[in-house]
Amino acid sequence: MLDNQIKTQLQSHFSSLQRPIELVITVDDSKKSQELKGLAQDLASLSDKITLSESSEGERIPQMVVRGVETKSEITFAGVPMGHEFTSLVLALLHSGGHATKASADDLELIRNIDNALNFEVYISLSCQTCPQVVQALNLMAAVNPIITTTMIDGALFQEEVESRNIMAVPTVYLNGEQFSQGAVSLSDILLKLDSKAGEKQAALLNEKDVFDVLVVGGGPAGASAAIYAARKGLNTGVVAERFGGQVADTLGIENFISVQKTEGPKLVAQLEEHVNQYGVDVMKNQRAAAINKGETIDITLESGAVLRAKSLVLATGARWRSMNVPGETEYKGRGVAYCPHCDGPLFKGKPVAVIGGGNSGIEAAIDLANIVEHVTVLEFADTLRADEVLIKKAKSLDNVTIIKNAQTTEVVGDGNKVTGLNYTDRVSGGSHSLPLAGIFVQIGLVPNTEWLKSSEVALSRFGEIEIDSKGATSLAGVYAAGDATTTPFKQIIIAMGGGATASLGAFDYLIRLGQDDEQAA
Repeated sequence: MLDNQIKTQLQSHFSSLQRPIELVITVDDSKKSQELKGLAQDLASLSDKITLSESSEGERIPQMVVRGVETKSEITFAGVPMGHEFTSLVLALLHSGGHATKASADDLELIRNIDNALNFEVYISLSCQTCPQVVQALNLMAAVNPIITTTMIDGALFQEEVESRNIMAVPTVYLNGEQFSQGAVSLSDILLKLDSKAGEKQAALLNEKDVFDVLVVGGGPAGASAAIYAARKGLNTGVVAERFGGQVADTLGIENFISVQKTEGPKLVAQLEEHVNQYGVDVMKNQRAAAINKGETIDITLESGAVLRAKSLVLATGARWRSMNVPGETEYKGRGVAYCPHCDGPLFKGKPVAVIGGGNSGIEAAIDLANIVEHVTVLEFADTLRADEVLIKKAKSLDNVTIIKNAQTTEVVGDGNKVTGLNYTDRVSGGSHSLPLAGIFVQIGLVPNTEWLKSSEVALSRFGEIEIDSKGATSLAGVYAAGDATTTPFKQIIIAMGGGATASLGAFDYLIRLGQDDEQAA
């Protein structure tokens, strides 16, 4: 199941196991069961701390339980945890065996203090790059506190279960049988939902922070770059972000990052975060900016009510997927309306879907989905496709892809539980049409995350982008900006990183001159 190179790497990792682990598998004669059994046998052969047994009492087939023999912890994988979830399996083994986690001391204390039984189930697809973050957070909780159990469920393998629970987006988390969350959530997010007072505690701690020399708002490539450049100047640097990585965390393949032939979004995000942490940057996650005010310091008020103070600011809030803004879209978001074909595509196996948008993202999505679903219909508003010719040619060569131009989507149709189709208007003839569908993937560009700045002194373009000059400076002195939230014309990872460096150096130059001005005034 595992090649020799991976076995050698794992054997090295497993040398740090401190406590015994038992792998308990429930399998039958199916191909997936035999794959799981082979995987379990390979793992057990790599350490004398890992034993293997079979059971006929598993809730799902195939499944594997990672059980801490001494702690009685249980982490279950229903399906074969390969692809993006292989790391989740390895971490589950390490943490169950006593290897230290990277969670903060505060988060670990909160987990240990949970005294009511929690049974988490998280539905994933193995092609989802967002899912491992959620799986790993829940697995860590189960490894730390044995009254918490968690099960990863491969939605593509357990289709009947997915349909019975009407799951149409991953990751979807259930807690004690009730839906708990959908989409990306971090360990801190989960703990905040479990402890109603955790938000107040975090806000109180944030209010006590010293004044930052440079405070970066946003944790994507631009924000990470800005933080590294500021910290390397010896400045007291902070990053406040809803989640580290931004849109890149949802990007599957990256092949235009210079000097790196190919990587994946989650991998790049992990590398960025590790680089930022090397410089002792104060990273404050799960926080969203709500307002900006300038007095003696530049103050950022967060939605939690906390206020962070800084001498200079770099805004790198990025962008998000644009919505269609038609009736039914909001109602059926996560119930057939999706924005990540890599994540949610496997849930629509053998079913008809539509892709909204004929740019590179839309046509790439159609090509990917064509390998999974019954049929893909691409709807493009304009009279021409905006995608690269090589992508258009590939899409047109696929028998189960139909492209309709001059199509204006007017309504998402559903039965109250899930999407059943959409209505669109032919912009040439004016005729109305309906398409029966199981899923709709929206790929029509990005919207800058700048709504919170509309009442501020920071000037925005008519598209809502932050206006900046060649040094990344905004209209408000001491405030700089970078990345997809700005008027920078090309929205690319490498350009965002360069913009982050420029904005940070601009902020450094501002601080130097600010000090000179203070001395002259004295």
